[in-house]
Amino acid sequence: METLDGFDALVVRRAHDVLFATLNQPATRNALSTELVRELTQVLTMTEQDNVVRALVLRGAGGMFCAGGNIGGFRESLQADESAGDPIAARNRQFGYFMERLTALPVPVMAVVEGAAMGGGMGLACAADFVVATEGARFALSETTLGVIAAQIAPFVVARLGAATTRRLGLSGERVSGMDALTLGLVNALAENGSHLDVLEAEWLTRIGRCAPSANRAFKPLVARCMTEPTSLLLDDASHAFAKCLRHEGREGTQAFREKRDARWCVRFDAETVRAAHAVAATPASLNHGATT
Repeated sequence: METLDGFDALVVRRAHDVLFATLNQPATRNALSTELVRELTQVLTMTEQDNVVRALVLRGAGGMFCAGGNIGGFRESLQADESAGDPIAARNRQFGYFMERLTALPVPVMAVVEGAAMGGGMGLACAADFVVATEGARFALSETTLGVIAAQIAPFVVARLGAATTRRLGLSGERVSGMDALTLGLVNALAENGSHLDVLEAEWLTRIGRCAPSANRAFKPLVARCMTEPTSLLLDDASHAFAKCLRHEGREGTQAFREKRDARWCVRFDAETVRAAHAVAATPASLNHGATT
């Protein structure tokens, strides 16, 4: 397992060509500070540029996923110079660009949620392909309780949950449990606690590890195009993508199937590997990780 340098707000490790990005600002409940979003954007760039990366996992340190927007950042925006345009709108839109890149990643993205996923934290979860969480996790579109709106994450929440559920959560600020989130379709699988969450994360990564990396990188963009492009054009392009896959990883995959063995790309994860991938140094702040508003 490799720990990647150049990060302060994140701990980033690589194992079996999966990137594990652990949000590590426990003093602010892993709120989305400018520094944290900048480093997350670095991770997206690494994933886009390295064709060997197979998946990206997002998890929070200290038993807390992400408390949403950084309130200190809101105060700074209110004091910014408006002579060159609206600085609040510009800063808000920057997070939207990040969200667009996150959803456009060609590799599977997994959000592993314990504690709170509030506001922008819930947006991160909605942008992921897979979400596993503890039963005690809490999700909320809490922006309206602060007098603002879930502006940049709204399209991604609607895409995940539908407009009616998004209105319900956004217009009430309702907090939903992990079980409720499972019912709503936000969460794919639940764990009883953090230790079981490690096991569940490993199980889902092992499922991803059974899939050919380049095939996954071809399939995810294809699904995204299904939402916007004419079917006939899409199917023409899909046929060529299929042929390319068959000539590449498909040769090994079909041969492995005939021989009743694992394909060469298959990897397995266990809870110990997952736990090590997300481990951070304990600090006094990280030991105080109660619920956030």
